[in-house]
Amino acid sequence: MTFEGVVAQAERLAAAPYAPPPDDLPPALAGLSYDGYRRIVFRPAEALRLGRHFSAQLFHRGFLQKKRVRLFVQPRTGAPRPVSYESRLFDLGKDLAGRSFAPDLGFAGFRLHYAFSDAPKGRVPGFQEEFLVFLGASYFRLRGDGQEYGLSARGLAIGTGAPEGEEFPDFVAHWICEPEPEARRITVVSLLDSPSVAGAYRFAIEPGDPARVTVTASLHPRRRIDRLGLAPLTSMFLHGQSGPGARNAQAFDDFRPQVHDSDGLVVRTGTDRLWRPLVNGRPSPQISAFRAQPLQGFGLMQRERTFAAYLDVEARHEARPGLWIEPLTDAPRPEMVASGASPRPAAPFADGAVQLFEIPSREEYMDNIVAAFVPAVPAEPGTALRVAYRLTTVGAEPTEALPGDLARVVSTRAGSAERLRPTEPPSPQRRLYAIDFEGPNLPKAQDDGVTAVVSAGAGTMVEPVAAFVPQTGGWRIYVEWRPPEPLPAGDVVLRAHLEKDGRPISETWDAAA
Repeated sequence: MTFEGVVAQAERLAAAPYAPPPDDLPPALAGLSYDGYRRIVFRPAEALRLGRHFSAQLFHRGFLQKKRVRLFVQPRTGAPRPVSYESRLFDLGKDLAGRSFAPDLGFAGFRLHYAFSDAPKGRVPGFQEEFLVFLGASYFRLRGDGQEYGLSARGLAIGTGAPEGEEFPDFVAHWICEPEPEARRITVVSLLDSPSVAGAYRFAIEPGDPARVTVTASLHPRRRIDRLGLAPLTSMFLHGQSGPGARNAQAFDDFRPQVHDSDGLVVRTGTDRLWRPLVNGRPSPQISAFRAQPLQGFGLMQRERTFAAYLDVEARHEARPGLWIEPLTDAPRPEMVASGASPRPAAPFADGAVQLFEIPSREEYMDNIVAAFVPAVPAEPGTALRVAYRLTTVGAEPTEALPGDLARVVSTRAGSAERLRPTEPPSPQRRLYAIDFEGPNLPKAQDDGVTAVVSAGAGTMVEPVAAFVPQTGGWRIYVEWRPPEPLPAGDVVLRAHLEKDGRPISETWDAAA
């Protein structure tokens, strides 16, 4: 099955009313507990072999994974081969011991394994490790060599944060394309469907450090979609460097200093790059929008990469990846090639905003952060939307994945300004911020040409200071924020960056107070 063949399927689906998937999960599987579902284990000896370096293992339906996903292997030549369900492929665990299910049960998803080349740490040559998972709605998780799974990507987000509720499209079929015997890249073609849209996706996958997935999609709306989230990322942020984060939020009673899969959002437009530390603990969900015209990239990052910051031996938050989204030029259709037409820039990313959706949460298992690019122009039925972007895993920075020579924000800490600058009478609402920057192009000693540029959406930023930090080799901005009276009900946006001789040398710290 080719990508254009799946595009044709998506076009036909979108031209017809949406047909919801059948609710046909056997009661024994629908009633499984979380632990009962986790006991179902695919037998590695039954893995689908895909060339020399890849294999695929399958996920059983059950518990929350109720929907059937059709799976195929697409040989290098010939027709696609359906992957048939058999109970013997799995160890069903003690809750389902002795049970078997009909061949039409199907699967919930799959995961890809890969034999990393030049593998360190004494790995067995040829041993294949899981690195990519497609499971649930349009979710997929990716990790680079040596990383742990953390945040997730999605094919599409519809109406995130809308009053009427979010719609979650499903990948309803995947075609895993058999690679050449020695290939270290693999392609998956997928069909997406939901009440509002049908779509075709091609994932060109390159495992490694970093891992990369080039995504090409053709989207076909059934109705007008005002808030269509492209290249969405979903993550978890419980608490970080400066506590819960939000004004008046309850502190976490936790032995771990920090708990999160991502600690900030990066947005790059033109010559500017913005860093927004994530926030938890608001009384209600919050949407922040960052205008991009055009977008050059965005991502959710895990910049704190030391074990001492988390102290969690099992979760290993310090090893979880960030994901960076880079819009690409739209690949031409075959009919464009035949007519001599040139590829066009990926129009959906030309004008719009990166929207950050933060949900208050006290539970570590809950993904409460969503970031996606929302085009300025709504998607309309009858008009196909062509999307192309590259998704790259990010570990320690600086990295080639995020171009530019601007220094990055590596920490944000805040506390009462009364501790260092007491006033009479005391003003407990005053906050002192210490924002640390690192980067190879920063001056390596105190330099009077480096200044702090700060602003506040409300209130006053007082006495900003830019100081070299010899202990780290980086720079720090100290600045006090004095809020207005009365305090506004919503967030107040504070901004700061470093300049040298009037030219920005750091990304812009953009925080919610």
